Amino acid sequence: MLTAIILTRNESHQITACIESLRWVDEILVFDSYSKDDTIALARQAGVKVMQHPFKNYSAQRNAALKAVPDADWVFFVDADERATPALAAEIAQTINTCAEVGWWIPRHNYIFGHRMRGAGWWPDYQLRLLHREHAHYDPARAVHEEAILDGASGYLKNPLIHYNYETLAQFHAKQRKYTDYDAQVLLAKGTQPHVYTPYTQFFRHFWWRWVSLAGWRDGGYGLLLSLLMAYYELLKYQQVRQVRRREHEA
Repeated sequence: MLTAIILTRNESHQITACIESLRWVDEILVFDSYSKDDTIALARQAGVKVMQHPFKNYSAQRNAALKAVPDADWVFFVDADERATPALAAEIAQTINTCAEVGWWIPRHNYIFGHRMRGAGWWPDYQLRLLHREHAHYDPARAVHEEAILDGASGYLKNPLIHYNYETLAQFHAKQRKYTDYDAQVLLAKGTQPHVYTPYTQFFRHFWWRWVSLAGWRDGGYGLLLSLLMAYYELLKYQQVRQVRRREHEA
């Protein structure tokens, strides 16, 4: 049995299209963290199973979702802004019936500001989303950037998920600032002690990594903009860590 799980919070503009792209699975579960919009009503209107669970962090939410489908052999995690294609559906159906691996990485076509990215770290952007339920769990210590831990081998699928990632610059900025705050806390917990010049060297290093090493140049102006933006958030992260260290030193 294959269950698709969609984690949601206030996804009324995306949920119906996401559900429709998953009609080929045995069961669809919308696992909601108490949306305040029409997400739940639209999911029920679409005839799928709905459960609500308070949100602590992404890893905890995915672990709770795994426990909520005890009859499922396989779980396919899909975000509300993602779509499964017929080609991916066929590949998954064949894979879970013929292969021994307990987890599968799936590439994603990321659309950012309406452009499908080909570089800068957004392709192939493999995500570990197809899991044998009894052989997978999420590390509760990772509040974001969560990743399943398997007690067996994993493999890689060829057909991508479609991910409508960021529609506007404001949306991009809001999400990246959250990631920046979290990543800064991780660096602080590790004892990182940046020099006064570290934020700026990290800016140039990260830009080179995105634009050159990860072939951001393949996306032209989009790649340049996103490489610069991601380098800027890297600078902010190290500035944030340095400010905390300076206050600690002055105290």
